[in-house]
Amino acid sequence: MARTVGIGNQDFEVIRREGYFYIDKTNFIREWWESGDSVTLITRPRRFGKTLNMSMLEKFFSVKYADRGDMFQGLAIWESEKFRKLQGTYPVLFLSFAGIKENSYAGARENICRTIEEQYNRHDFLLDGNLLNEKEKAFYRNVSADMSDSAAAVSLRSLSDFLGRYYGKRVIILLDEYDTPMQEAYVNGYWEELVAFTRGLFNSSFKTNPYLERAVMTGITRVSKESIFSDLNNLEVVSTTTGKYAESFGFTEEEVFAALDEFNLSAQKQQVKDWYDGFSFGERRDIYNPWSIINFLDKRKVGAYWANTSANSLVEKLLREGKTNIKQTFEDLLRGGTLHLEIDEQIVYSQLSTKKNAIWSLLLASGYLKVTGTTFVERTGHTYYDLALTNKEVCIMFEHMVQDWFSGNDDYNDFIRALLLGDLKAMNLYMNKVTLEMFSYFDTGKKASGDEPERFYHGFVLGLMVELADRYVITSNRESGFGRYDVMLEPRPESGVAELDAIILEFKVQDADEKELADTVTDALRQITEKDYQAALVARGIPEERIRKYGFAFCGKRVLIGGE
Repeated sequence: MARTVGIGNQDFEVIRREGYFYIDKTNFIREWWESGDSVTLITRPRRFGKTLNMSMLEKFFSVKYADRGDMFQGLAIWESEKFRKLQGTYPVLFLSFAGIKENSYAGARENICRTIEEQYNRHDFLLDGNLLNEKEKAFYRNVSADMSDSAAAVSLRSLSDFLGRYYGKRVIILLDEYDTPMQEAYVNGYWEELVAFTRGLFNSSFKTNPYLERAVMTGITRVSKESIFSDLNNLEVVSTTTGKYAESFGFTEEEVFAALDEFNLSAQKQQVKDWYDGFSFGERRDIYNPWSIINFLDKRKVGAYWANTSANSLVEKLLREGKTNIKQTFEDLLRGGTLHLEIDEQIVYSQLSTKKNAIWSLLLASGYLKVTGTTFVERTGHTYYDLALTNKEVCIMFEHMVQDWFSGNDDYNDFIRALLLGDLKAMNLYMNKVTLEMFSYFDTGKKASGDEPERFYHGFVLGLMVELADRYVITSNRESGFGRYDVMLEPRPESGVAELDAIILEFKVQDADEKELADTVTDALRQITEKDYQAALVARGIPEERIRKYGFAFCGKRVLIGGE
């Protein structure tokens, strides 16, 4: 009989006590401990078992769970006598920053301090007796949500000292989702303040802490060393491209297929593979998203489970406000294309909107891109990665994201209907309303790059791709450069819509020597003819009389559309 699937359970003790569905990842305990690494940072996408594995480490090592080896009986780690003797023998501090999603620095700082205060409250037995002197007891009592920066910086080191004295052993510190406040700080504009505060806390806790036995931090991204890890030269970073712990987070294909057999779902193995396979850690290219698999086992049907667990606000912001080349590359990815580039896995949040390839590094770390191949150039020592969208679930997530850009704009929907009907008057009416409302939505507001109009045009084309994907194959030619962009909509034979017209769109920004927008429209239509854009459509059997051509002339938020 198949085990019960408990959705959302991240407490190792609860899962083991209740006998919920669980795939044995206890070998991670052995791998980590035998590595001998002092401070380990492990980055994995969200919902990949980071919190559950941290809970597992706590339950295994913490003195609070001494004599609780029953939780590990029957699992791989319990086969080793050496590790059975280690269970429940260390003081452990287990903190999580997962809930720190504040829109202000003051709120984030208070929440971090409150998280530390909770650790002090859990160990207030240290105040009994004479273990601490009066000054230390006074410090202990002053740890609070509004403590000073200097007190906060040394708070975890001091608690490590106190616990070390009490138990006669140095402390293990587990910090889950360390980078959640960082992402919120970037999105909400208080990055520099939070970095300064966090740098002091991390340095004192993980670098200059003589009472620390070992530490593990988990997160989605590897925040740049210069930002918050500038003093941590003892940090072992395990990113998604690193082979270490490759099977400890996420499910392997063997594990997924065994689970499908257990739940009598073997016939859907290929469908599950198409939807949820594709994550790559190191050389392992067959890692599945555990959250989606667990939900599939529970509901017995495919769905975008992982994609629906987060607002993805940072990714959405970077893609929507990104420069033209970002939208063009994203367009290729949505079509099933591949990127070939060098990436820097250290995320510098302040440079995400300006640094070359930074957004693709973030998407890889977040699990939205997968590595399909690597090329090492020995002469330069650089490694280049081939990257593609991870799987069907991720593709659907991004399609929904693009749809959301325009979902609240009724004029956009009216424009799409007018375009399909060939109603030129209505196309002009609604497109002007769309640009008036949407231009600033695609603009960072910094006005630095000079390509704000094209940010909108390319966002608009992405919207067309997603909105009309069931009817048209949409391709583009970007050889014309700034201000020139043509789009071809070729009817899908399988769409079921009889006699759909093919459509060619040419976008053009008004030049200084063009007095009227009508002149720009004429130039755009002339360009379609002179470059013979319709030739490719005619070659595929579409009669010229079923090919509509439109020139879009833009001047700021004003647009004029002409057709022939």
